[in-house]
Amino acid sequence: MAKRKPTIHEVAHLAKVGIGTVSRVLNNHPSVRPETRNRVLAAMANLGYSPNPHARRVAGGRSYTVSFVLPVISTEFYNRLLEGIEHILTEERYEIALFPILSPSRLERYLESRSLAYQTDGLLVSSQGLAHLLPDQKFPTERPVVLVDAYSPRYDSAFMDNRLGGQMAALHLAQFPGAMFAIQVQEELDKVLKNTVGQERIEGFREGLRKAGKPLPSAHVFVSRFSAEGGRLALQHFLRLAKPPFNIFAGADLLALGVLEEAERQGLAIGEQVRLLGFDGHPWTAAKGLSTLAQPIEEMGAEAARMLLERIRGYKGSPRARRFEPTLVVRSSTQPHPVYAG
Repeated sequence: MAKRKPTIHEVAHLAKVGIGTVSRVLNNHPSVRPETRNRVLAAMANLGYSPNPHARRVAGGRSYTVSFVLPVISTEFYNRLLEGIEHILTEERYEIALFPILSPSRLERYLESRSLAYQTDGLLVSSQGLAHLLPDQKFPTERPVVLVDAYSPRYDSAFMDNRLGGQMAALHLAQFPGAMFAIQVQEELDKVLKNTVGQERIEGFREGLRKAGKPLPSAHVFVSRFSAEGGRLALQHFLRLAKPPFNIFAGADLLALGVLEEAERQGLAIGEQVRLLGFDGHPWTAAKGLSTLAQPIEEMGAEAARMLLERIRGYKGSPRARRFEPTLVVRSSTQPHPVYAG
């Protein structure tokens, strides 16, 4: 009797990692740490695991590969989004090919049908403004396309309501005395796109403050690259404009981290002189006491992957929109520290 072939689940169990990590090792993904890669390879050798995707592709008439077009690959947000996508795709033994945009020049390639991204069974696109650069918002392919963390009426979309998040930020911060400030993410690529996540969050914040009767002068919005250094520079800028207390909405948790570090350096009390709200809900924010608008990032990626698989299997219905909402998580960065009597 022929010996049963080991499965990817058995490799993951022996190596004490997730299935997504095994998939990344198989795809030679750069995000896997060397020690983790070695442990997975050792488990494969121990079990005699040898994937044979070619036979499956020939039998099914598909590549069993999905393209994922995303702005960058080195941020915590996109790592978490990829985890959610892989959790669904690896169950169906699909591989993921990453196509980072990175720059305006590379962006041009994805506007043309010759891009390798269009040669797989389907396409996941995580770029808020990419579809709007195309004629009639149509990608140059007949393969299924699903947008994730982005929306277009032409395609299935799993997206975050970033404008609502900005409005929620305004509602929370408007209850405190002091001037309002905001930090908006804008990378080089964002200047090419008509609409971005960062823009939507700040626009929602403006709308919410307007309803609350709170002004947000243009000088109080600091535009920054996506980095902790941007947050540090933002607080320095705000200190040149006014005196504390400040109420700051940072358009991403990483920017908020820079504000926290700079406030500590300046000797400013977080939660009193500087009230700070981030956006993303990354796990490390709990230890920092950072209030944030938490996104269900993994769930959003998983939903996009499910919709794409349904399209690949033949679903022909009208475009579906799956809207996700952030959740306000209040911590000490928007609460004054209690004073205890000695």
